[in-house]
Amino acid sequence: MFTTVLSHQNSAVSQRENRIPFDLVGTIQALKQELNAVILAHYYQDPEIQDIADYLGDSLGLSQEAAKTSADVIVFAGVHFMAETAKILNPDKLVLLPDLNAGCSLADSCPPAEFARFKAAHPDHLVVSYINCTAEIKAMSDIICTSSNAVKIVSQIPADQPIIFAPDRNLGRYVMEQTGRNLVLWQGSCIVHETFSERKIIQLKMEHPQAKVIAHPECEPAVLQHADYIGSTTALLNYALKGEADRFIVVTEPGIIHQMQKAAPHKEFIPAPPQNQCACNECPHMRLNTLEKIYLAMKNRSPEVTLTPEIQQAALHPIRRMLEMS
Repeated sequence: MFTTVLSHQNSAVSQRENRIPFDLVGTIQALKQELNAVILAHYYQDPEIQDIADYLGDSLGLSQEAAKTSADVIVFAGVHFMAETAKILNPDKLVLLPDLNAGCSLADSCPPAEFARFKAAHPDHLVVSYINCTAEIKAMSDIICTSSNAVKIVSQIPADQPIIFAPDRNLGRYVMEQTGRNLVLWQGSCIVHETFSERKIIQLKMEHPQAKVIAHPECEPAVLQHADYIGSTTALLNYALKGEADRFIVVTEPGIIHQMQKAAPHKEFIPAPPQNQCACNECPHMRLNTLEKIYLAMKNRSPEVTLTPEIQQAALHPIRRMLEMS
């Protein structure tokens, strides 16, 4: 009986401690001051999270911001590999991820043990890995890249140096087309960017003949061939804002449309549809983060992203090379 009563009491205390405040945004801002924390958020987060972020960006921008922050606590509103990158760059800081289950289908498509065997089969190859991979894959890489700088980085590597490009085959194909280099590709992919329907995009173009199609290079080649512009998330945003067109079909995760609409409310942004009637064009991992989870993570200083010193140190070098070459 005593154990049961104590269990109920502990549960009640836990519920009181984790009660969500009415003014959630104000409370988060107060906690940020108390912890000397910075909130970094990816463009694919829900709009309410984007609006409270201290810095909002794509993978490259977030990495650069994580590398220079003076905050003691980094709250990463993104997915696991992004928070890992922040921890690699800030080994002595507390890095919080509101939901540890916020993973990445692309990162999951490249298991470390299998990639180690793949790399061993190509011993003379330099390994360039897209940042959308685990810390273990980064530790096996020579240079990290993002969709913003992949072409630029590969172009800087001597032409006679063979290259493995991992894990995204679609970005790898795009880099090959842009650079003329023959890359050995790991066959990974993103479930979101592979779900866009070429047929439905053609239908949208017929319905909106004046619209520009802008697409992320992680999309399938059949989709990219219909794009007027291909670029990273930030590049798509800049193109849409600076371009003369007033209507765009956006072929990437639709979270970016919030920023497009805020910056250019007079323009129309049409999210590209998936192959069926699901919400598959939304990243299920990115959407696991919520304002409530951000509050609880800051209040409880948990969940924390941790890495072994060996992985952390091995992964730091290729990330630094990326930042230098960018």
